[in-house]
Amino acid sequence: MRLKGIFDPPNGGSPFGSVTMSADTFDANYASPQNLMTLINIVGGVTPANTARLDLALNRFPDAKVQTSAQFKQAQEKDMNLILNVLYALLGLSVIISLFGVVNTLVLSVFERTREIGMLRAVGMTRRQVRRMIRYESITTALIGGALGILVGTFLAVLTTQALSDQGVVLAIPWGTLAVLVVATIAAGILAAMFPARRASRLNILKALQYE
Repeated sequence: MRLKGIFDPPNGGSPFGSVTMSADTFDANYASPQNLMTLINIVGGVTPANTARLDLALNRFPDAKVQTSAQFKQAQEKDMNLILNVLYALLGLSVIISLFGVVNTLVLSVFERTREIGMLRAVGMTRRQVRRMIRYESITTALIGGALGILVGTFLAVLTTQALSDQGVVLAIPWGTLAVLVVATIAAGILAAMFPARRASRLNILKALQYE
């Protein structure tokens, strides 16, 4: 055989084999091949009529199915999306656990600063300002955790893609998803601060100043 060219696989890998040859050469060397897929350019493109014609032609092959190029791409992405959904579920569980951690930290912080909060209330801080202070502390704590998580996750993603680069895995940072996660982090911080902020704002000034 004569080699006519060498090509680099596209990003994400190629669904085809490592060697490409003509149909005549293939048929001459493989008597009983297993056909994994057949690519067809049909006149008129993707239409219901063309799809019906192909389905009719495949009646003798019940294990075969017709897919458009868009459906083929979705099928290739299905396994990866399943893995991502599992990771998102684990992320959601970690966020729920971290919310309890933030709540416990803020409750202990309010308990330890009872006299400080009482002094602030005595010099004129309102209940709303106390709640706002606790909320800001919670949001700051959540953002620090979120920033560290994004940095560590990006670092691990870089290492993983470098290790699997020979299999077509490439690094793609989802900026939109990261922005959504930052907003969700702020919302989680506000949610975690609700109970501690309410408890801090309801402290009796005299009892807080006399607290030992």
